Amino acid sequence: MAVDTLSLSPVLLLAMPQMADPNFRKAVVLVTEYGPDGAFGLVLNRPMDVPAISIVRAEPPLAVDPNVHLFVGGPCDQTRAWVLMRDRKRDAEAHEVLPGIYLSASPDLVREGLTHPGGSGLRILVGYAGWASGQLDVELAESAWLMAPVDPTLVFDTPVTEMWESALRRLGTSPALLQEGGGVQ
Repeated sequence: MAVDTLSLSPVLLLAMPQMADPNFRKAVVLVTEYGPDGAFGLVLNRPMDVPAISIVRAEPPLAVDPNVHLFVGGPCDQTRAWVLMRDRKRDAEAHEVLPGIYLSASPDLVREGLTHPGGSGLRILVGYAGWASGQLDVELAESAWLMAPVDPTLVFDTPVTEMWESALRRLGTSPALLQEGGGVQ
C-alpha cells in the first residue's frame, strides 16, 4: 500500500535507531519534495569534521570565513551545494520550503555564504538524500523512519549534536523508548 505522498512534504524524517546505513545513522532529514518520481531531502545534522576553509577550492579563489562549516546533505551528488536559510532576502528566487525555511542552489549564494555566513540562519550542505519512485514508501513501511513536522527553530537553532534527540522528544518519545533491532539498509 502506497503512502499518500501529497501530504508528506515538507516533513522531517528521523532515522530509527536500527538504521545501519552510516549516511543516515541518527539522521534528521528535511524532505522538501516527495512525489510519484521519488523524494529529495537534505540531512540537517551532519557537519563536516573540518572547517570549509580546509576543503573549499574555488576559482577565482575565495576568502572563506574560517568559522564556516559545511554539512553533508546526503550521499548523492556530493559535488553539488545547497543553501538552507531562514530568510529569503539573500536570494529572492529561493524555494520556500515553508515559512522560515528557504532552499537555494545559487552558486553566488554559496560563495556569499562561504565568505559572509551571516549567523545561524544559513547552512551550506553538500550533496543530498534521494529516493527513487516508491523507495521511501518501502522504507517508511519497514519503520526505518519516523516522520515529524518541520520547525524552523529545530532546523536553525538546535545544536546539530542534539537535533535527532530533540526532534524525537518533540514527538513525545525518547531514543531509549525506540526499539533497537536488525539493521535497515
